[in-house]
Amino acid sequence: MTLKAKPVLKDKFWIVEDGEEKVGTLSWNDDRFMFSSRAETCFFDNKRQMKKKFGVDIIWTDITNSEPVLDQDHLVHGFSTSVKPYNTMYDVKRKLPLFTKSDKSKSAYCAGYYIIRFDKSWTKSFCPKLITLDRYEYKGPFKTEIEMRQELRRAKS
Repeated sequence: MTLKAKPVLKDKFWIVEDGEEKVGTLSWNDDRFMFSSRAETCFFDNKRQMKKKFGVDIIWTDITNSEPVLDQDHLVHGFSTSVKPYNTMYDVKRKLPLFTKSDKSKSAYCAGYYIIRFDKSWTKSFCPKLITLDRYEYKGPFKTEIEMRQELRRAKS
């Protein structure tokens, strides 16, 4: 048995797997760990106590290693896109990586992840149109979905 802790939120929340099978979650709340599975919930003051309980060391992976590898053909100034970008540019004033979806298109899209406030509610968005960001309050761009989700939680609270 080899347990691996894959980070979801850096230094706060992990998914624990045994090989390819998810066996539970692990969270840190500034003074101790909490392990939750279908069978039980356990609390630990340190990693040594976890090793004693499970009988093996937990392999802790780095959050940067768990990110998907980005396809270089789908990047605009370091931000990912859902399609092959054309006519890439960078709006220096608003700090937005822009692109079009075809060579002759006039609609500009913003690469990366964003949160947009529609009618008093924040919503996540991937590669929104530039005109949408012109019309509504937004935060971004974010390079990863995890960063965007963290900011969405902050905005909603």
